[in-house]
Amino acid sequence: MKITRLSLWHVPLTSHETYYMAEGKTCATVETVVLRVDTDAGLTGWGEVCPIPHYLPAYARGVGPALTDLAPVLLGADPVGPEALIAKADAHLPDHRYAKSALDIALWDITAKAANLPLHALLGGQRQADLPLYHSITCIAPDEMVRIAKDAQSKGMTQFQVKLGADADWQADVERLTKVREAVGPGPIVYGDWNCGATQLDATRTGRAVAHLDIMLEAPCKTMAECAAVQSASGLPMKMDELAHDTASLLAAHDLRIMDAVALKISKFGGLSKLRQARDLCLHLGPKMCIECTWGSDIVTAAALHLGAATEPARVLNVCDLSSYVSPRLDPTAPTRRSGRIAPPSGPGLGIAPDLDLLGAPDLVLD
Repeated sequence: MKITRLSLWHVPLTSHETYYMAEGKTCATVETVVLRVDTDAGLTGWGEVCPIPHYLPAYARGVGPALTDLAPVLLGADPVGPEALIAKADAHLPDHRYAKSALDIALWDITAKAANLPLHALLGGQRQADLPLYHSITCIAPDEMVRIAKDAQSKGMTQFQVKLGADADWQADVERLTKVREAVGPGPIVYGDWNCGATQLDATRTGRAVAHLDIMLEAPCKTMAECAAVQSASGLPMKMDELAHDTASLLAAHDLRIMDAVALKISKFGGLSKLRQARDLCLHLGPKMCIECTWGSDIVTAAALHLGAATEPARVLNVCDLSSYVSPRLDPTAPTRRSGRIAPPSGPGLGIAPDLDLLGAPDLVLD
């Protein structure tokens, strides 16, 4: 089997509500990149990557040029066994992992379709029928965040990510965490996320003020040393996100004891191939895992669900149905949340069939 064509689309995804984060970061309408890989065997693979502006070293309009540069390596190559082709891509174009993420997902889609198996069968086998979700709450007025949390809880959600720092007011962040924690009652997981946008001082003051509550802190500061200082001062468990992006950073966070949980995001690591390696390392190191991606719709959601379903259930903290936060849906028939959980798609490969009428003509074709 050989790759014969790469087609790429840019699709604006509009959040159902604007996400406000620390340091003025927002997520309202964000461009996702959809990739289709065609083969001479008639099999097609789909990939997606959706970088949030000003969030990580990635941008949507960089995917096309990166794939154009990689075209001589990809066209005519065998797509089955993604690691081998991704290794050749890495040798030709170091890093640019976000662009390779969409490619790697598409290669896994083709490989599983060639085997006529759902993707999770190739990633370790299905360990659970469905997976726990978390609900992310935009950083707005505390009482409005409580309203969002209670609405999500009424629909079965039991895990809540509370965005912090949008107004650079640590006392408001204390109020946000306290009120959401009280509103959802004992039992559900509540964690506050600064997206690495807090100073060590503000995060420490916030952490100490809520240290008596059942709260987890997520990604408060820009360096692991600062995060470790916040964890030491507050005594609260900590989840890594932006700072955990490869095996070296996972080991460093583990050594600093700031990785009770970790967000494993497909595009942050550069695709399912490298994320599977990270997953396996985390099974050894001990943290619970949130298996997801930075942003996007049905393709990246499906990819994360397959890896999550193939992971030891006791070690999966949660997954994220990114596609439920945005419109349009790339595949209106894709799985949706039910009572706080979601199942991976059925069928060979990813089990996703994007709406070609929605996509329209591709913005880039390489053949």
